[in-house]
Amino acid sequence: MNRIVREHYPVEKLPEDLREGLPEGATVTVTVEEVATKPSLEELKALVKDILENPKPMTIEEARALVGPRNVTAEEAVQRIRALRDEWD
Repeated sequence: MNRIVREHYPVEKLPEDLREGLPEGATVTVTVEEVATKPSLEELKALVKDILENPKPMTIEEARALVGPRNVTAEEAVQRIRALRDEWD
């Protein structure tokens, strides 16, 4: 989301409707943010339908990356856990 902030902005440069109630000669902080648009219900339904009808299969590499390294001995696993634990000391 885009955001623009202007500090010490002269009130005189503001549009008329934003100047109401502000003293002349004062400075203000102006923040402008982009309003995120929400997808329509139809767009969400179409997206869910597409995901359900066309699931992307996971590759073996993606599955292994999620699981982590395998085929380690008990001693290697204990050593790895102790190293992780010792990072917090």
